[in-house]
Amino acid sequence: MGDVYPVVKAAAIQDCPVFLEREATTEKACRLIREAGKNGARVIVFPEGFIPAHPVWYHFHPGTGPVAIKLSLELFKNSVEIPGTEVTALCEAARDANAYVMVSVCEKKKNTDGTMYNTQITIGPDGKYLGKHQKVMPTVGERYVHTLGGADTFGVIQSEFGPISGLLCSENSNPLEIFALTAEGTRIHGAAWPNHWSKLQKSMKDYVAIATLNFAQVAKCFVISACATVNEDMIKKLQLTPEEEDILRQPEYSGGSMIAAPNGTLIAGPMGNEEGILYADLDLELCAKHKLEHHFSGHYNRPDMFQLSINRQTPMLYSEAKEQSGTAEAVDDSEAGEQKGANLKI
Repeated sequence: MGDVYPVVKAAAIQDCPVFLEREATTEKACRLIREAGKNGARVIVFPEGFIPAHPVWYHFHPGTGPVAIKLSLELFKNSVEIPGTEVTALCEAARDANAYVMVSVCEKKKNTDGTMYNTQITIGPDGKYLGKHQKVMPTVGERYVHTLGGADTFGVIQSEFGPISGLLCSENSNPLEIFALTAEGTRIHGAAWPNHWSKLQKSMKDYVAIATLNFAQVAKCFVISACATVNEDMIKKLQLTPEEEDILRQPEYSGGSMIAAPNGTLIAGPMGNEEGILYADLDLELCAKHKLEHHFSGHYNRPDMFQLSINRQTPMLYSEAKEQSGTAEAVDDSEAGEQKGANLKI
């Protein structure tokens, strides 16, 4: 009989958060998780920064201007602690849905004011928190509010379906991150995307399509790309000009969720800019089938020529070092740089 590969139903959530309202957006996320679970989804992926929102105001407002500062303060006040009340609620919803769930949040460090991460958490079907990935490098306006992600949060998470992974926005086109997850054997990848990009940049929908198909083809895995949308409440709170409001209402400016197979073809989507849930059946045997042709971290690689080293050691924040040592005076450079995790060479 040999090995048996299951067929797994996956869901990409395409929706808009209750803009900058943590509790209301968490409630909405839990409702969507349970809905997808009732429809048979065993893997559920949310857009980037879903709780409580992504800092997209930097696409329109100066970083140090009054509107951006006001909205950024609301972002911090409504950001999520891990562990915390919101994570507990999401875990309960994942258990009810019997699904692996990847939810992207704006994470704040406990006992700090102003330090935030762009984070994607993964929860198991038993309701257990399995881990998080913090975006390695914030992009454009995110750099005003997000710090660098911890290297110790990078990598696949083991599931009953094999290794699964997730990345945020443009990370999904980073060649080294793609290769690293390919080398760790990812079979199902959750790619989280924001509501929209700057009006000066290439269409986010076009970029998502390119990145999704490329990741699937290179890693020989399934890719679930979940994109956010824009609603009238969000447009109002962004305090835009009439011309900018018209841009956000254009159908091609947001959304575009899709699901791709290991041979680099779409099996679901792309969606328009409507709110909804995109489903697809993932036949995991296809991962093995297509790796037999090109396994870029296996027999189709030349490790004698090409190697990738991953440094998983992450320096502690000063506040963390202080908490461990007990006093600020006791923290020297060596303590503040104390490392976590282990290095990996592929």
